Amino acid sequence: MVDEVRAFVSHSARAEPSALERIDRRASLEEVAQQFEAIFVNELMKTSRAAKLSEDILSNSGTQPFLEMMDQEFSQTISKRNSLGIAEALVQQFERK
Repeated sequence: MVDEVRAFVSHSARAEPSALERIDRRASLEEVAQQFEAIFVNELMKTSRAAKLSEDILSNSGTQPFLEMMDQEFSQTISKRNSLGIAEALVQQFERK
C-alpha cells in the first residue's frame, strides 16, 4: 500500500499526465481509497465489539485473534460490495488536484 501511495504522489507531482497515466492514476487512487474505507469499517467494527453490552458464552481470550481476523475480512468485503461512500468522496476530492 505504501508503494501505491508513493506512485500516486509521484504521478501527482508531474504536469499534464497522458491519458494512460490518468487512467492508471485513477485506478491507483480508487484502490487506495477503497483500502482506506476498509480500514475505517474495521475500526467501526472494533469499536462495536469493545462496546458489547453482554458477555458471549463462548467468548474467551483464545477467540479474540480469530474475531479480529474475521472483522478484517468482513471489513474488506463490506467496503468492496457495499460502499459507504467514503472511497468515492476521497477519489472525487483528490481528482480535483
